[in-house]
Amino acid sequence: QVQLVESGGGLVQPGGSLRRSCAASGSPLRCYAMSWYRQAPGKERELVARITSGGDSISYAGSVKGRFPISRDNAKNTLYLQMHSLKPEDTAVYYCNARNYGNVEYWGQGTQVTVSS
Repeated sequence: QVQLVESGGGLVQPGGSLRRSCAASGSPLRCYAMSWYRQAPGKERELVARITSGGDSISYAGSVKGRFPISRDNAKNTLYLQMHSLKPEDTAVYYCNARNYGNVEYWGQGTQVTVSS
């Protein structure tokens, strides 16, 4: 079982940047495909970006492609989401997610990102 702790959320102005981190403990991160999800008020949780366990395949939601590169450092047991050119519509609670080969999922605690002037 893996525990996921997120950091790096907060308030940022439109056009700004943030870096989200998700630190794993209890089990090596390399055993999991990792994803970032977000949920805005009144909306369904949506997939933002996903990266395979070895980092060889990445996919993005169309709304963030080119702005939110996802990466991982398995040696540091950490997942990252670099968020650039932020827009008010990016405001949401962001969650990291780990999925193992048996499709068992684990979630981080969620952290608010607010884009506002």
